[in-house]
Amino acid sequence: MGTRQPGILIIVENLTVPLDRRVWQEACALRDAGYKVSVVCPKGGKYTAPYERLDGIHVFRHPLPIEARGPLGYAAEYSTALFFEFVLSVKAYFKVGFDVVQACNPPDLLFIIGAFWKYLFGKPFVFDHHDINPELYEAKFGRRGAWHRLLGFLERQTFRVADVAIATNETFRDIAIGRGGMEKDRVFIVRSVPDTSRFRRVEADPTLKNGRKHLVGFVGIMGAQDGVDLIVEAMNAIVREHGRTDVQALIVGTGTELPLLEKLTIERGMQDYITFPGFQSGTPLLTAMSTFDIGIIPDPKNVYNDKISMNKVFEYMTLGIPFVGFDLIEGRKMAADAAIYAKDNCPRSLATQMLHLLDDQDLRDRTAAEGIARAKSLLRWDEERGRLLAAYETALGSKVSAATRPLAMPAHD
Repeated sequence: MGTRQPGILIIVENLTVPLDRRVWQEACALRDAGYKVSVVCPKGGKYTAPYERLDGIHVFRHPLPIEARGPLGYAAEYSTALFFEFVLSVKAYFKVGFDVVQACNPPDLLFIIGAFWKYLFGKPFVFDHHDINPELYEAKFGRRGAWHRLLGFLERQTFRVADVAIATNETFRDIAIGRGGMEKDRVFIVRSVPDTSRFRRVEADPTLKNGRKHLVGFVGIMGAQDGVDLIVEAMNAIVREHGRTDVQALIVGTGTELPLLEKLTIERGMQDYITFPGFQSGTPLLTAMSTFDIGIIPDPKNVYNDKISMNKVFEYMTLGIPFVGFDLIEGRKMAADAAIYAKDNCPRSLATQMLHLLDDQDLRDRTAAEGIARAKSLLRWDEERGRLLAAYETALGSKVSAATRPLAMPAHD
């Protein structure tokens, strides 16, 4: 008789797979280690199939009928998604089977599904901590109050149910231990670094520069806390105050703020200088990033952004893209001299530093080289992958006997 592959169910709400790079990398790493992997996620982009087996991974998708803006909107969105996610978890159980549930926040409601499978069916619960929602609420709405307290309560319940927590950086690990009460040996740092076997520079596309000398770029989700409006204001300062017409901006991504950003761009008369191509992935994304002369990280300094590790930092350094941002605590820890820093939340300072970097080729070369060096020394997916697998060994513990532990490289479709 053959041995049974242990199964893992990953639940993620805010982006579909394979477009969610972190979740897809984790799923592929677990698959390659011999686990049978299922993912529950929303539909998105061209990925609208309710079920498909993609590269050997079972993907169950649900509709996400609304996109929230205010607290009540988020509550409605998350409640609807939670219902679909629970239904699909049951479907995954009977169609594929699983031995452990991993939930990726936001929101911090997925512990409800984790608790169902843990306490009724003995399935360990792994919490993959992507966002710190109490701080995110404070940054978005500029206050605390009852909703903030509720988010703190939900975060504590999530950690209480979790057998293992996966943190994206040391700050998140400290939150899991201090605020969440997790044991130190059950919290594993797995940074969201690119897999350089897939994420690398490709041939640039000069047409993205719209006939101008320089291209500055941004890649990411556009929410109220992400400060992308500061890029629009900085470009306005570059053109109107500095008199520069040789700089084009490419803002790649989508999110709740995109319509407002497009409106602001028109109001400032910047529509010829700023392009919004929408969400991109794969080769189109790498082509765009390979064409950037510099990258922009406009996330303003606040209680949330100071604590998070941004994919943009990892990606810019990996591709050797020098970039400008504000002086965020976790951002500087990762980037150090691979970036130059503007005065906190000031679009004019952002514009000045963008031009400083664009006009100094030696500085660009030094900054890019520093980013590549830091990426090679600090951002190694093989090391992060090892910690991910260790987290699962801890979660499964004695439930997985030596006879059923995963093989090194299973066959998959």
